[in-house]
Amino acid sequence: MQIGTTLTVMAAAFAAGSINAIAGGGTLITFPALLGIGLAGPQANVTSTLSLWPGSMGGFLGHREDLKGTRSFALRLVPPSLLGGALGAWLLMITPASVFAHLIPWLILVATLLLAAHEPASRLLKRVGSRERTPGWWIGAIAFQFLVGIYGGYFGAGIGILMLAALSLLGLTDIHQMNGLKNFLALSINGIAIVTFIVTEFVRHPGNIVWHLALLMALAAMGGGLFGAHMAHRVGRRVVRFAVVVIGFGLSAWYFYKHHAL
Repeated sequence: MQIGTTLTVMAAAFAAGSINAIAGGGTLITFPALLGIGLAGPQANVTSTLSLWPGSMGGFLGHREDLKGTRSFALRLVPPSLLGGALGAWLLMITPASVFAHLIPWLILVATLLLAAHEPASRLLKRVGSRERTPGWWIGAIAFQFLVGIYGGYFGAGIGILMLAALSLLGLTDIHQMNGLKNFLALSINGIAIVTFIVTEFVRHPGNIVWHLALLMALAAMGGGLFGAHMAHRVGRRVVRFAVVVIGFGLSAWYFYKHHAL
């Protein structure tokens, strides 16, 4: 592979790592970048997820103290996260590349809308206030988390706002606890998805992981995560999130146009 292509995807991974450390949404950078160098949709999706996961692990370890007091939530929500993530990853592996190509603009659009909804949804949830955690609420939260896991295993961008909404409706009000638990659940979803990807890579669907790119991008993403953590207070989440949303809408429009033109 040409040096210019490799440097391009490493730059995208560095930017994605920085964005994830500040506001989230880094997949909207790496996924299109991998598509742009000629990877098929499933290849780009799997390689992107694999390359960004180590950076997410670093971010989780750096804020693991935020999980204090969330044990009961984790015990209930991790199992549906793992089951949903594995199912979503399996569905991705059996989706034909031609079908996934038709889904690309919709996936990018949904992820962009979720990212754009973060601020207004957060304000709304603050007004809603806490809820009594009845058995019915728990059943609903577990079922919802299972669906989030499926989406996360299949594509993944934007799951943070979905989980924050669910946690708010379950009565969590400490934003640090919510973010810590959200990061842990996202790490679980993406982690089991990666295990599923690797198993199916060797057993049934070889070629969906571009290993050398995933490794180089992972290193770049970790460097970007460190840079993003340093720049977080200087740049601000709103500015970065706005920029990613604009990029996301532009990319979805381009892929809708490209699909229609074809």
